[in-house]
Amino acid sequence: MASMRDQKIEQQRQMMEQKMKQKRQNSGLVQANDLRVGSAKRPISGSRSRELHELGNQIEVLTVGEGDGSGEEDEESVPVCSVGRDASTDDVCADAAVAPLHDKPRRDSSPTQVYQKWCKTKTQKDKVREPKFVTKAPEIEGSVEGAVEQFVVTPAKHGTLYKCRIARDRKGMDRGLYPTYFLHLEKDYGKKVFLLAARKRKKSATSNYLISTDPTELTRTADSFAGKLRSNLLGTAFTVYDNGKAWRKHDHAHTRHELAAVVYDTNVLGFKGPRKMTVILPGMTPDRQRVTIAPQDDSETLLERLKSQTLDDIVVLHNKTPVWNDETQSYVLNFHGRVTQASVKNFQIVHDSEPDYVVMQFGRISEDIFTMDFRYPLCALQAFGIALSSFDSKLACE
Repeated sequence: MASMRDQKIEQQRQMMEQKMKQKRQNSGLVQANDLRVGSAKRPISGSRSRELHELGNQIEVLTVGEGDGSGEEDEESVPVCSVGRDASTDDVCADAAVAPLHDKPRRDSSPTQVYQKWCKTKTQKDKVREPKFVTKAPEIEGSVEGAVEQFVVTPAKHGTLYKCRIARDRKGMDRGLYPTYFLHLEKDYGKKVFLLAARKRKKSATSNYLISTDPTELTRTADSFAGKLRSNLLGTAFTVYDNGKAWRKHDHAHTRHELAAVVYDTNVLGFKGPRKMTVILPGMTPDRQRVTIAPQDDSETLLERLKSQTLDDIVVLHNKTPVWNDETQSYVLNFHGRVTQASVKNFQIVHDSEPDYVVMQFGRISEDIFTMDFRYPLCALQAFGIALSSFDSKLACE
């Protein structure tokens, strides 16, 4: 009896080992399929494969901006790299250099990494609904409709691209430190329509830009006052406001709304390279209206919501990861001919769920001329504020 029992136990043990062996083999096959980049039905082209390979090599590193740390950044120290094809002869494909890089990138904790980690651990039940930006209808170029004052705060129409240009005026006694910026909407045949102007305020503890629909009236008391951009002490976080008043002034009838916030990842080790930025926007309702964000205390601001991961009714965007180009020795992005010079200011903003839909792009084409294009859900004031944050000095990011 004991011998038969031992035989049965031995048979059960062998069967169990065989099942475990099969399970391990099957598990390995599934993992290999999950890690495959392409598929047999839809092969990846050579250029696309190279791009994915390069991005895969950069996926674990964090790079930050380059600059001189002065009050108003001067890009003359940034070498201009070749830009693929010339934008004037081929407006379809031109990869613009974002920034040269000669130092090894660094690893660090950042708002981008914190948000991505939160997305992975968030349960499906309470996960924030991802916005749907892409439309199947062909895209058209936008134009100003109605009064400019209303147009600049109205979200862009779905399926519409607004091509703009920013001119920086540094002439005059103090405009080297406090330049004026002019935003125009580009039209056919070289025509343009003025939208907004901005200038950095003097004698302010933090960077503070007043934004107006009248370039001759850059004051808070003017009827043309449209909003402002304000930074923290280090210049790593910015908030875009409309023309309302701060909640601390107890004027609840005209409490200002937060339209956007921008966070630049800090650089504590001094490595150079393209900046990494996170953009926080108010969410959009089903009828494509902006959710009102009017904080009544500091915990309700867009920046604090990001820190606490209270992401209801907000949209979190990031700058698109540039690709390293061995020929130009720089990080590059495809701006489709809209950007022609290398700069750490050049960027494209996308949502993690739709990385091919560029919500906004900004870049340099000459010493004091920059292009700024935006789509839904941004409005002109939001996009202009985000672009202004790129001009400002960032002591902790350089």
